[in-house]
Amino acid sequence: MLQQAIQDAVQAALLEDLGGANCAMGDITANLIPEVQHIKVNIITREDCVIAGKAWVDATFLHLDESTKITWYVEDAQHVKADTVLCHISGNARVILTAERTALNFLQTLSGTATVVADYVQALGDSKTKLLDTRKTLPGMRLAQKYAVTCGGGKNHRIGLFDAYLIKENHILACGSIAKAIGKAREMHPTIPVEVEVENLDELKQALDAKADIIMLDNFSLADTHAAVALTKGISKLEVSGNITKERIAELAKVGVDYISSGALTKHVQAIDLSLRVVG
Repeated sequence: MLQQAIQDAVQAALLEDLGGANCAMGDITANLIPEVQHIKVNIITREDCVIAGKAWVDATFLHLDESTKITWYVEDAQHVKADTVLCHISGNARVILTAERTALNFLQTLSGTATVVADYVQALGDSKTKLLDTRKTLPGMRLAQKYAVTCGGGKNHRIGLFDAYLIKENHILACGSIAKAIGKAREMHPTIPVEVEVENLDELKQALDAKADIIMLDNFSLADTHAAVALTKGISKLEVSGNITKERIAELAKVGVDYISSGALTKHVQAIDLSLRVVG
């Protein structure tokens, strides 16, 4: 899935930049350069970051010209300092300058995701609590951002609506109760883990009675989170979600929950400052 997603994302991004498959104009600025001219360039990071997205960069340049040569000096998941040369690229000048922005967009976005995840993971310290992502990803970038989360040391929640249950308030209302929703899930797909979101301790007890595999504590106070851990006694896994900040992560991990999930990891993305410079 990931390899196909990379190719699909790169093709869509390039078509967007070049005016679509039927556009005859192409990159009108790059076409000012002689057709046979070759150049050498470096991609440099202007700030400290965690790298993610090498495969998207490679696919972007190679999609336009398979003869483009790319030499990487870093690996995905590697922490690098500002002004580090990330890779060296040589090839046709038109191709490299046409692919430049698309390639950098992928690398800066995915590295931005990995960097903030690594920052959050560090706040967990030596606890056993795992940091999870959510489905709050940039449209069309689901697998890419979830890959970047793993580069930062986080874990993937469900990939989409097809691979895991997450029974939320509206599902519960439509099904009639927490027990009915979980029962129906077990009946339809008995091998798929069932997670249910609860908003108070009473709903937590209902979810425990219905034997949910994972229970998400939605916007619980710290005191109620302590109470939830005591009530659950390891019967189900506990996940905390809602208004998760770096400052809250450390205190929540100390409570003993199994997971902390945050949509901010993938939706509040601050791209890394990167630069592509001609060196020859």
